[in-house]
Amino acid sequence: MADILDRFQEDTSEPKAVDASKKLRIGIIGAGWIAEAHVRSYKLYEDAEIVGVCDIIPGKAKAFCEKTGIENAKCYDGGHKEMLDDESLKLDAVSICTYNCQHVPPAIYALEKGVHVMLEKPLCVTMDEAVELLRAEKKSGKVLSIGFQPRLDPNMQMIKKIVQSGELGKIYYIQTGGGRRRGIPTPYGTTFIEKDTGGLGALGDIGCYSLDMVLNAIGYPKPLTVSGYKSDFFGTDPNYTNYVKTGHPEYAEKFGVDDFAAAFIRLEGDIIVDFRISWAMNMNTAGDTLILGTKGGLRIPSTECWNGTTGGPMTIYHEVCGSQVETVVPVLPSPKEGLFALKIRSFMDAVKEGKPAPVPTSQIIYNQAILSGICESAEKGHEIEIEMPEI
Repeated sequence: MADILDRFQEDTSEPKAVDASKKLRIGIIGAGWIAEAHVRSYKLYEDAEIVGVCDIIPGKAKAFCEKTGIENAKCYDGGHKEMLDDESLKLDAVSICTYNCQHVPPAIYALEKGVHVMLEKPLCVTMDEAVELLRAEKKSGKVLSIGFQPRLDPNMQMIKKIVQSGELGKIYYIQTGGGRRRGIPTPYGTTFIEKDTGGLGALGDIGCYSLDMVLNAIGYPKPLTVSGYKSDFFGTDPNYTNYVKTGHPEYAEKFGVDDFAAAFIRLEGDIIVDFRISWAMNMNTAGDTLILGTKGGLRIPSTECWNGTTGGPMTIYHEVCGSQVETVVPVLPSPKEGLFALKIRSFMDAVKEGKPAPVPTSQIIYNQAILSGICESAEKGHEIEIEMPEI
């Protein structure tokens, strides 16, 4: 096991130089708070230039540019079509930072216009949307990458390396999830919590991350069945702690998504995933992530708020010379520029170098199928089969 850790830690390659003479012309779709993180990241790289910002609320794009210090960018109040129809921008790529239920329309329109797309997570809300989007991607031949920046964390990469090394043997059971004791994201308004805008609650916000952590590690096998559960006990309660603290008990009436969800998922390869995720619960953690194999097991400590890394050193439980031993995997430092910036950099590199998307939809559609399957199963009250459509 030590040689695996050593090989990983010996990777000290420096970030490659970029050709700043070939700037990517970037548009921002949706001028909300997550768009600010995209702008900060693009500004780190000399080969990116933000040339357009759009939103559907009059004046919001202009105010956003002033707030974030974007100079010489055109602002549009008519939404994504107005900006993408402006051929004078000569857009290379867009970041889509809209609310969940509006991920797909601008993504498809951009792809049809021949523009590469960096799409925030989750992929979308329904499988019908996912299929429509992937078909547009396939037809366009453009890069469509999804915003799963935790994949770029060295600790997340270590999880995959351990699993793929064979050290754990055949994987047969995974417990994963996570969440918050009190963490419904109302500080950003109500777009996260309303059915018509968020579509999914904790499932889409942080559940997609925890699923990606383990599914990516084991090679993203096809999901077969799911028995799901979801609830909204906290979000619909006007006496919910954070509603009271912020003076917004009326948010309870607007709450239309899940604040807790759980599922039992069967994957190809005879693998079981025991999943739970929370925005609010009367517990400090939904439990550590456990990956059980025939030769060893891996414990990944939980975090208070799913933040894209581990909650502490991981532990491998295995046998050496007939004795049961534990190998502690030290926490690896995060990259200096941050995972979000690396997400943007990896997308830019794929666009400039003609490489595949760093987080491909061919994998994330399985993630989406599970999220959608949990919702369907919860509503029907029984296990369902997951049918993957042809793209």
